[in-house]
Amino acid sequence: MSIGSIVASLFAFGKLKKFFSSASQTIAPAPSPVPIPIPVPEEMSDPTAWMIDNSLSEFLLMPGGVLYMCMLGYTFLHGCKVFKAFPKNASLSYKIVSMVLACTGGGIMVPIFLNSIPVPLANDAYPIAILISFALHYYFPILREVAGMSTIFKVLLVVFYECTRSGVVVKITYFAGSTIAASTFGFPLFGPIACGTIGGCGGAFLPFSKGLDPIKAGLASPMLTAFVGATCFHLYLNTSLSEGCVDAKAKAHVFMTLFFIAVGIVNTLGLSASAAKTVAVKTKSE
Repeated sequence: MSIGSIVASLFAFGKLKKFFSSASQTIAPAPSPVPIPIPVPEEMSDPTAWMIDNSLSEFLLMPGGVLYMCMLGYTFLHGCKVFKAFPKNASLSYKIVSMVLACTGGGIMVPIFLNSIPVPLANDAYPIAILISFALHYYFPILREVAGMSTIFKVLLVVFYECTRSGVVVKITYFAGSTIAASTFGFPLFGPIACGTIGGCGGAFLPFSKGLDPIKAGLASPMLTAFVGATCFHLYLNTSLSEGCVDAKAKAHVFMTLFFIAVGIVNTLGLSASAAKTVAVKTKSE
């Protein structure tokens, strides 16, 4: 092989190498993949949040000290009813026990039905409120006269009374619904409703020596409202009516309390149709 051919081969190889190196420089690198943003779902807004996001609902749900204020008004109004029914020669112990039974009758019977602890034994706030109200009635009986004459004071006591009673019906109905096992339906139907009804008016049947005398002339207003409230509350929470509702229990609690207060004020002020008929009959007879 001659020297000329060798030089020609090396020259050709240099050109080929230079061609490939320049070609590799002209080819653009592949673009890096662009990350695709994953949409984050926004939190579902609650169109009915206004029902509990206000000062009125916060009061009706009885947070913190409002509970004790309502409890005191509840026991005081019970005392107004109980002290009027005491015989003149009744002993102090008879009055105290009657007051306790009237204020916590439903909270005593229903927990026994459900194999739980009665309310006056489980919550010390109730006995304290009962004793304070009893002392006010016993040592300052003029307060009962003020409650009977002052419309504002009477309405205020009714609001406190019904707020507490509504809270009792809600707690007992909900507790019974989670305690009693379902049988025929997908959830216990009649048991929680019965427990909630008794919880809202059970004090009327204690002591048990009264028998069925409290309903001899028909169901009183607290009995009817407790039954209606417990029924609507229980069916609403355990059916498709509350499906998709945020804080359904609290919202149902607020509306039940408003219902109790409205009926209580109507009955207390004599705004019902039956009360108007009674007044008309008395006027005609006179």
